[in-house]
Amino acid sequence: MKPITLLQDKKIVLGVTGSVACYKAIDLASKLTQAGALVDTVLTESAQRFVTPLAFRSVTGRPVFSDMWSLEEHVQHVSLGETAELLAIVPATAHTLAKMAQGLADNLLLVTALAARCPVLVAPAMDGGMYEHAATQANVSLLQERGIIFAGPAKGRMASGLSGLGRLPEPAELLSHIRLALGRDGMLAGCHVVVTTGPTREPMDPVRFISNRSTGKQGVAMAQAALDVGARVTLVHGPIGEPMPVGVRQVAVETTQQMGDAVLEAVKDADALFMVAAVADFRPGQSSDKKIKKTDEQWGRAIGLEVTLDILDAVKTQREKIGYPRVALGFAAETHNAFEYGREKLLRKGLDFIAVNDVMAEGAGFEVDTNRVLLLSSAGVVEELPLQSKAAVAERLVYHVAQALNDT
Repeated sequence: MKPITLLQDKKIVLGVTGSVACYKAIDLASKLTQAGALVDTVLTESAQRFVTPLAFRSVTGRPVFSDMWSLEEHVQHVSLGETAELLAIVPATAHTLAKMAQGLADNLLLVTALAARCPVLVAPAMDGGMYEHAATQANVSLLQERGIIFAGPAKGRMASGLSGLGRLPEPAELLSHIRLALGRDGMLAGCHVVVTTGPTREPMDPVRFISNRSTGKQGVAMAQAALDVGARVTLVHGPIGEPMPVGVRQVAVETTQQMGDAVLEAVKDADALFMVAAVADFRPGQSSDKKIKKTDEQWGRAIGLEVTLDILDAVKTQREKIGYPRVALGFAAETHNAFEYGREKLLRKGLDFIAVNDVMAEGAGFEVDTNRVLLLSSAGVVEELPLQSKAAVAERLVYHVAQALNDT
C-alpha cells in the first residue's frame, strides 16, 4: 500500500462493533495507516469478543480505546469527536445503528459519535434479512437524513451460510468510500469532470477486433484524483479490468464511435474533460457477422482500414458552440518527437493542456503503474513530471486543471 495524498496525516477514528466481520476492520486499519492516516480505534465491548485491542495497536501504532469509564481522561469522547476528521464505524451492527438513530450513548463509541463534528461513515454488517427488515431500514433512513454516510452493505455469503444483502464490503472498497467522504469539500467540489480511459475495440468479426495495449490505469487514477478533491466524475471507459473508484458514474463503451457519442453527451455540462483513453484511430472498412476463416482470403483483402471518429475534433466543434467543457486536457502517447507532436496536437485540437508521454521510455506508457509526463499548454511547458506513480501524475494534472478552472 502506497501513501495517498488525501489521507496523509488525516485523523481518523475507527469504531468497531461486535460482528464476525471485525477481522476486515483490522485490514482496513492497516491499509489506512500505510496510506498515511493517523488511526485511533474505539472497540465496543462486544467487538472485543471477536478481536483484540492489541491487533489494532499492532497495525496502527496508535491508541486503542474501549472502556469510557476507566480512561484517565474522562472526556475522551469529546477529544476524539472534536479532533477527528472522519469517524468510520466498521462494521456497524444493526444494534449500533438502532442506538445511533435514537441518540443513545451507553458506550465510548456512541458518545464519540454524538460528540463528533466531522463526517460520520458507517459500514453495516449483519446476517440474513436483518438489514432489509423494516426497523433497520427506518433507522438507516433516519441516519441518512441526518447526514450519516453509508458504505454498503454488499450482497454475498454471510456467517450463517445464507446469502443476501448485509455483508461488509471488502477493505479496498471501504478505503475508497473513506476517500470519497474525506474529499467531498475539495477544490473541485461542485464541479463535473469527465474522464475517458482504456482502449476502444473495432470489430473485424464476432471474435476479432483492432485495439491497443491500454489498460486504463492512468484514466482510473485520474478519476480517483478528481474524486479526491470533490468532483462529480463521469468515467467513460473501454474494456478494462481495473477496479473502479467508488463514486464514479460509469459509462462502458466498446467502439470509438460509442465513446465519442458518450463523451459529447457527458461534456454538455462538464467543467473539465480529461481525454486519457487510447482510442483506436482505424477500424476495418468491412466487418463480418460470422467468423472469418483463414481460407477466406478474399474477405481478408477486402476488409481494409478506414479512419475512426476524431473525438477531440468533435469536442472542439461542440465546445465552440456551447462553451463546455470549460477546460479540456488531452493525452498524446508518442514513440518519438514527443514534444513536437504533442504541441502540434494541443493547438490543432484546441486544448487547454496536453499531457505528452513517450510510451517507449522505460517505466512509462502502457501496462505499468508509473508514468513520465510533459504537461504543455498554449503558453509552453507547464510542468515536466518525472517518473512516478500514475496516481501521483493524476494528482498533478488535476491540480493544474483546477487552477485553470479557478482562473476562468
